[in-house]
Amino acid sequence: MAHTVKLAEISPDDYEALFYPGGHGPLWDLVEDKNSLALIEAMYALGKPVAAVCHAPGVFRHATAPDGSPLVKGKAVTGFSNSEEAAVGLTEVIPFLVEDELQKNGGNYTKGADWQSYCVCDGNLITGQNPASSEAVAQAVVTQL
Repeated sequence: MAHTVKLAEISPDDYEALFYPGGHGPLWDLVEDKNSLALIEAMYALGKPVAAVCHAPGVFRHATAPDGSPLVKGKAVTGFSNSEEAAVGLTEVIPFLVEDELQKNGGNYTKGADWQSYCVCDGNLITGQNPASSEAVAQAVVTQL
């Protein structure tokens, strides 16, 4: 922790992949952080794997592709499903539902069974549905590397 680097200090040239782990936190902070957004867009534009699992695909909410369109538009994606959010009782607490937001931005959202591993790759964009998907997403990143 003493050597944690701030997002503003990270250069996309120094890393081969970007992986956002899940948890509800990214829905409030990383989604709106300009440094996070710039890192996502730069890594994606460089063709490097950009991965997010569980609630973390919410970080793509404001991200754009090099042509200015939403990053997820027309891409196969997944993330924490509305049914899983309802099951944990936080639908009315969180700022937005990941599934709805990915669809709103033109993503071709699919999901597996609740709480089961489900990973989707579309080019260098890699997403996982829930905590059980973490290993599959990590393996997909390693495969691309």
